Amino acid sequence: MKYRELAKILKALGCKEIKGKGKGSHKKWINSASGKGTVIPDWGGKDLKVGTIKAILKQLEIDPAEWDKMR
Repeated sequence: MKYRELAKILKALGCKEIKGKGKGSHKKWINSASGKGTVIPDWGGKDLKVGTIKAILKQLEIDPAEWDKMR
């Protein structure tokens, strides 16, 4: 899954990108519901690894069942 696909789903789940808070190819995201945040790599056309996506979901406290519905 590419960063753009992930970003679209995260926005649908109520997360927001915090502009100007990431460095280089990384973007800061926060889950409005839980108040938890994480940094997500934006590698352009490269796919994010499955383990990276799982860690992002855990850090943002997103329920895996909700995630599966959105995919």
